[in-house]
Amino acid sequence: SWLLGDMIERIMKYHEHGIFIDKIITFLECKPIIKDGAMEAQPFESLVLKNLKFSYGTNMVDRKYVLNDINMEICKGERIAIVGYNGAGKTTLTKLLMRLYDPDEGEIIYNGRSVKDYKINSLRKHISAVFQDYRIFACSLAENVAGGAFENDDEKSIICSLKKSTFSDKLDFLPCGIHTQLTREFDNTGVVLSGGEQQKVAIARAFFKNADIIILDEPSSALDPDAEYVLNQAISEYADNKTVIFISHRLSTTKNVDRIYMFDRGKVIECGTHDELMSADGKYAYMFRLQAEKYQ
Repeated sequence: SWLLGDMIERIMKYHEHGIFIDKIITFLECKPIIKDGAMEAQPFESLVLKNLKFSYGTNMVDRKYVLNDINMEICKGERIAIVGYNGAGKTTLTKLLMRLYDPDEGEIIYNGRSVKDYKINSLRKHISAVFQDYRIFACSLAENVAGGAFENDDEKSIICSLKKSTFSDKLDFLPCGIHTQLTREFDNTGVVLSGGEQQKVAIARAFFKNADIIILDEPSSALDPDAEYVLNQAISEYADNKTVIFISHRLSTTKNVDRIYMFDRGKVIECGTHDELMSADGKYAYMFRLQAEKYQ
């Protein structure tokens, strides 16, 4: 009776499983539409965005642009903040910079040439990013930072990267240091990190890659105000001559950057330093004062 019931239950699930298998097969058959260029990308010097437009989907008639006529310029060593409310197009912009998508119109120019002229992997080698949907994997802390297998010579760099992301206090208490297993998916003795600690590990990945451009998409969203302040100070201190792009709707990261781009509904509506935008008394100033009131 039990065997018969189990068989019937499994047969009834064939259709459901078939739907998932069909999706997997479709995914495996997908071919990349982003085409490689012929050139090797050189170390970063400048990035220019000209009349950039982008939309999701293929509806050419009723197209709704997520980004519309974006013009920006970023130079080596600058600290740039891209701010705005949720849905303003900030994260989409960073994915265009890494050529996860190509724009519908306009151009992205890296070191004086279109990004389409470069080999994709050589371009991405110069960019490290921490997105909002980062993941912690069921492996050691060192493998999480390195993004996979690592050499013994990398251990100092891994520890240094964790220090830069202000993870040092937690690292001192881990039973096996950087070789401690994270999560309990495969190891019942694995360490489960808090949301803020996981975010610091994700940021350590960006430091470990040692790329020319560091993109931090909401880098402190899981941190309390004190930890956020310490992390922002550490990023500014350890980034050296690298270019750092902060993406945020929390404006505590923006006061000391070189330039702020205020996004609204897919457009850059304001640009300048913190003091300049506060003096202009526009949307950035309103947003900043609104958030500042919560801490008074």
